Amino acid sequence: MEIESMEAEQAENVSENASDKSPSSSSCNGNDGAAAPSSPKKKQVSDMMKERFSKLLLGEDMSGSGKGVSSALALSNALTNLAASVFGEQSKLEPMSEERKARWKREVDWLVSVTDHIVEFVASEQKGKDGTNMEIMVTQQRKDLLMNIPALRKLDTMLLDTLDNFKNEQQYWYVSKDAEESEKGVQRGDKWWLPTIKVPPNGLSQDSCVFMQKQKDAVIQVLKASMAINAQILSDMDVPEPYLETLPKNGKSCLGDSIYKSITDEVFDPQQFLSTLDLSSENKVVDINNRIEASIVIWKRKMNNKDNKTSWGFTVSTEKRCMFEERLETILILLKHQFPGLPQSSLDITKIQYNKDAGLAILESYSRVLETLANTVMSRIDDVLYANTMARESGTGATMLPRKSNVMSAGDESAEKMSCGINTPMSRTMTLSDFMGWGVEPEKCSFDV
Repeated sequence: MEIESMEAEQAENVSENASDKSPSSSSCNGNDGAAAPSSPKKKQVSDMMKERFSKLLLGEDMSGSGKGVSSALALSNALTNLAASVFGEQSKLEPMSEERKARWKREVDWLVSVTDHIVEFVASEQKGKDGTNMEIMVTQQRKDLLMNIPALRKLDTMLLDTLDNFKNEQQYWYVSKDAEESEKGVQRGDKWWLPTIKVPPNGLSQDSCVFMQKQKDAVIQVLKASMAINAQILSDMDVPEPYLETLPKNGKSCLGDSIYKSITDEVFDPQQFLSTLDLSSENKVVDINNRIEASIVIWKRKMNNKDNKTSWGFTVSTEKRCMFEERLETILILLKHQFPGLPQSSLDITKIQYNKDAGLAILESYSRVLETLANTVMSRIDDVLYANTMARESGTGATMLPRKSNVMSAGDESAEKMSCGINTPMSRTMTLSDFMGWGVEPEKCSFDV
């Protein structure tokens, strides 16, 4: 109970500090240096903050019975829900409304302000009155937060600026999904819930194409950076006990005989291995991802515990065991970068659910929602480029038959995200840098990074 009261007191202080720094509250004070009477707007913002932080303190359990989630998970859910409500209607390439943009910036500031109070002791030199130098310990924001919070804020600004750049773009326009069939434009993958897109009969101009490609390249950079931060934060989280309890005794049973045999062969080519896997649907990719992650966790635990009774047998050296684990980690990286729109794995979900570190929770959720938004913006850009391609093919008399890479297997966003990676022909041997997205070519699929 003492710890809970301390957390409540600290969160109360965070709420007061964030309210003081809030743009809305500071702008309500019309007289510099003089205390102005509380305006209705300032009171409304203050009440909103109290409500939000009260819910966080209660762990989303409004009954007050103590059955709520941890503070870390409550913060993670708050950021996720905020992003869903603000960006859920981003169905077009257009700037966000000023109201939505102001709400996003304001409420993200409130939630991220918690990290200002997550500190660590660091050594610092101080000069005494007699002129001697002394080394003392001072508080500083925790190193991972000090590095990543400014980076995430910059990525956030880049994405909003990218959307603002489409303010004056007039060469394409959207037609309501409920319009007459003759008035409708085109849309990739029969995405009936999105408006269709129309472009001039001969397609976009050269300047417009260059502009679209420039915005696409900017979003690619945001996507790669947010993915890298999210992956690093998830790797820093401890593997929870409930996940370990669900694992079998050995990694071979997780992988299956065919994958296990390929991983333990003397000659191993990641590209060739991927070509043998069935990656035809999102569920199959997620399943393979879960099995590989489970095997890695099992083998790492056994190596750390120096357990000789493993599924590898007694003749396999530690060096070979590490090599097999590295092969799996390489495949995992390639899958994640080939299919960036995948849902979270079972391991990631369990880590987020049982994580107790509020700082890691904010970093993970903030980077995840930015990654999701970058995927959405990338998809909207590709919708316009697809409409441009169809218009040009029609203008040159080419047969407008739908190509396999543009036909979605299901009418949902996840299928759209999967299509680029699944149907991209692997005509050459790709290096790890290719999969990581270094030196992305403009003509390549937007998610092939």
